[in-house]
Amino acid sequence: MTVRHLLVGGAVGMAAILAAAPAQAQPVTDPPGQITVEVQTVNGSGCRQGTAAVAASPDNTAFTVTYSDYLAQAGAGSNPVDFRKNCQLGLRVHVPQGFTYAVARADYRGFAHLQRGAFGQERASYYFQGMSQTARVTHQFNGPYTDNWEASDETGYADLVWAPCGEDRILNVNTELRVYTGSSNPQNLSFMGMDSTDGSVSTKYHLAWKECPAA
Repeated sequence: MTVRHLLVGGAVGMAAILAAAPAQAQPVTDPPGQITVEVQTVNGSGCRQGTAAVAASPDNTAFTVTYSDYLAQAGAGSNPVDFRKNCQLGLRVHVPQGFTYAVARADYRGFAHLQRGAFGQERASYYFQGMSQTARVTHQFNGPYTDNWEASDETGYADLVWAPCGEDRILNVNTELRVYTGSSNPQNLSFMGMDSTDGSVSTKYHLAWKECPAA
């Protein structure tokens, strides 16, 4: 797999969500230099090879993921496996020596068409290689619904999960979409997508930083 690179540098926004920091570690908003993020793996039915792109946000406070074929659907003769789509990204984030980071907030967007009685769900979690997975947060949208949708995951500062200082760990980012016909007419189609035809809809992961305690 080709490894893609992006730069996330400058004044990286500090959001109010990261795992409890040691007393010696101080939150920072401006780690020196630039942060390199490499996409190591892309797996899942919602992000087949070549259908997920990663890029830095214009203000360098986050990275975004744009999908071109991430759609779950049910009803109207849909394949039974189409009700659930998922994606796992494996990211390697290189940070300046003496600093570490966490995902401060994740914003998810897409479009949904849900019949009356049907419902869709967006679920997400992230974790560092070798560490426990964060709680999976579920957002539900009930039909009738035909519109863009948005969902954000935020965690209290004390509950944020930091990358271990001085270690190179893969950040695994998991997302999932599900659509259920519920009490709707199963002959009618319901769907929920986390994709965009014009590139204007994307998932954004906001980063926060702190200094590691002195060795």
